[in-house]
Amino acid sequence: MAQLSDIANAVIRAEIEEFIDDPAEVERNVELFAQASEPMQNIAAALVEGDNDLVDELTTAALAGGTDALEIMDDGLIAGMGIVGIKFRDGFIFVPEVLVCARAMKAGMAHIEPILAASGNEPIGTVIMGTVKGDLHDIGKNLVGMLCEGAGFDVIDLGFNVEPEKFIEAIKEHQPNIVGMSALLTTTMRAMGHTIKAIEEAGLRDQVKIMVGGAPVDAEFAERIGADGYGSNAPSGADLAKRLAGTA
Repeated sequence: MAQLSDIANAVIRAEIEEFIDDPAEVERNVELFAQASEPMQNIAAALVEGDNDLVDELTTAALAGGTDALEIMDDGLIAGMGIVGIKFRDGFIFVPEVLVCARAMKAGMAHIEPILAASGNEPIGTVIMGTVKGDLHDIGKNLVGMLCEGAGFDVIDLGFNVEPEKFIEAIKEHQPNIVGMSALLTTTMRAMGHTIKAIEEAGLRDQVKIMVGGAPVDAEFAERIGADGYGSNAPSGADLAKRLAGTA
């Protein structure tokens, strides 16, 4: 079994030691980073610290040195975003810090995505996300989308105030595994149920898993409207997406 001391990067060691409490998560992250090369650990550390310029520089150097793009994504960018997700879930960091880290991840992915697309590497799944009709709030939805991207999904963001018909059109066009809906207002929660019903009437319900979230939403409501799952916050939403896609 790998030990914390097997991780070369001091920032990553400190992050695991200080911010991850669950023994299973500690073990998983220690194993993950202990097997990763030091350059990948350095990319992850730069991402955790929100240094998008350094992530850009280190990713470029790794690619120039012959490191596989998939390795950089998995062992550097996604691994680093995993720590960010845990810290956000447990209240150690908040929305502004997550947005900074997400920007750093995008700096690295800007180099990785064209290579993966050209080589035919597929994402682990596709998620369509949108805030439902009548609701203009999208911060929570955006955070879930960022963490889903960090987990390896291709995310199609439909924005806010999304009509049921737009969800249906996107399902037909993108053939996603998962549809994610968000609502922040009690007055717009009902739009989730209306959207699910519209997807059913369009004959598309069996093609997708549907997850819902937002401040007024709970697991009981999600079950009542026929959703497949409910995420109480951004990290749990991303974890739910992985479970619904069969990758967790």
